Amino acid sequence: MRIGDLAHETGVSRRLLRYYEEQGLLRPVRLPNGYREYRESDVAAVRHIRTLLAAGLPTAVIGRLLDCVHDDEGGRMVPMACPGMITHLRRERQRITETIERLQTSQQHLDTMLATVRDQA
Repeated sequence: MRIGDLAHETGVSRRLLRYYEEQGLLRPVRLPNGYREYRESDVAAVRHIRTLLAAGLPTAVIGRLLDCVHDDEGGRMVPMACPGMITHLRRERQRITETIERLQTSQQHLDTMLATVRDQA
């Protein structure tokens, strides 16, 4: 299938599909005319990429984990135990936890400033 078909099938823009290719997440065959030819399995790969991105994983980590997921009979993404997967997921979870803590601190500072300004108004 061509890039337009994959975009239609997945709801992901052509530009984003090209970005996934640049990141090594998709590997379409290049036809002699330069067109990209995608496989049916790329539809599932794009769904997996989107799910992993929604979980907060950067594309570099997704590239290492993409072969470690598959769909179950209901079409839901299921991770498999691959070497390093638990380590990558724990590392990313810790990174997200630290980001949340920094954001909560920022939110507390803003709340303090807002309360001060309200008291002066």
